[in-house]
Amino acid sequence: MTDTLSMPRPKNAAPWVNLGGRVRLASWVASIAPSAIFVAAWLGLQLDFMAALLTIFLPIQLAFGAWAGFYSYGRKGVNDGLLVVVTIFFSTFVLVLLGSVLWSVISEGAAALSPHFIYQNNRYITGTTGLELGGAGHAILGSIIITGITTLITVPLGVATAVYLTETRDGARGIVRTLLQALAGLPSVVAGLFIYSMLIVSGWSSQVGLMASLALIPLMLPTISRVAEESLRLVPTELRNGALALGAPSYKAFFMVTLPAAKTGIVTAILLGVARIIGETAPLILTAVIANETNVNPTAGGMATLPTYIYNFLYLGDATSLQRAWGAALVLLIFVGILFVGARIASATRVGTKPKRRKK
Repeated sequence: MTDTLSMPRPKNAAPWVNLGGRVRLASWVASIAPSAIFVAAWLGLQLDFMAALLTIFLPIQLAFGAWAGFYSYGRKGVNDGLLVVVTIFFSTFVLVLLGSVLWSVISEGAAALSPHFIYQNNRYITGTTGLELGGAGHAILGSIIITGITTLITVPLGVATAVYLTETRDGARGIVRTLLQALAGLPSVVAGLFIYSMLIVSGWSSQVGLMASLALIPLMLPTISRVAEESLRLVPTELRNGALALGAPSYKAFFMVTLPAAKTGIVTAILLGVARIIGETAPLILTAVIANETNVNPTAGGMATLPTYIYNFLYLGDATSLQRAWGAALVLLIFVGILFVGARIASATRVGTKPKRRKK
């Protein structure tokens, strides 16, 4: 019996390969002509690049895109041509902006990055101290501690909320979804002000790392709950029904079938939640004292994080301080990259080799 995976690919699987000469001609003209006109106007009139890009290139590109759609497919192709131009232009625009930010962080932060910058603190460091001393080690450790506490509290609560929304038919689900949507739009500074006014001003606690972790919970919870809910909903009902048909109780069917099937989606939810809070600055400024020393106790003393480290040295404004801020931004970028890659590898499901053909 022939395996379906070994079947040849159908010829019509890539219809864009068989485009006619009329469509190809229109595509080339709509791609080259606006760029040539833009470069000539930009260099000839000595215009600002961004101003010329938005006022000259984009309108001309839209006009040529509409013409290409009309020339290729008639009146019905005009909207398609405009949609393609807008999509490609703004996607490229965002990619250029993202690449510019990455290049700025890497090029500026590399000057401050060194081995001692990773493990030293700023106990005896001022804004004008040379880069050969001091580092962001205490801020890296503080970010791990504060984010870790928030994750340990929020992940079980978020997954439990997602399970409640997907596995029950209770009438309060609408209220829970409304609250999650409200939390999703909550400004981060409001979360910090809430913890500051309720727990710090009242005298129940001081500005410590634990309060910063509590301030980040409302920011992380909606992301984990909503993404985990969608992941659980995407699990085929046949898997759960099969487990129930074999006599498994509902809770065992969920923990042994549904939850493992949604593992990758739940890990993605955790990653998105961590990405949501790891760069927050305002709640941490209000709830934790920015320390220059290493502190591993979240219930006593000040605690620095990478965002507050960046904020502190940007506030000082000296050339060396700005260089340290760039270095901390690069460390934060590397930290997030390692986190995403590691979690991606850990959550990846092993795909077997190409199945063998069954013998007749």
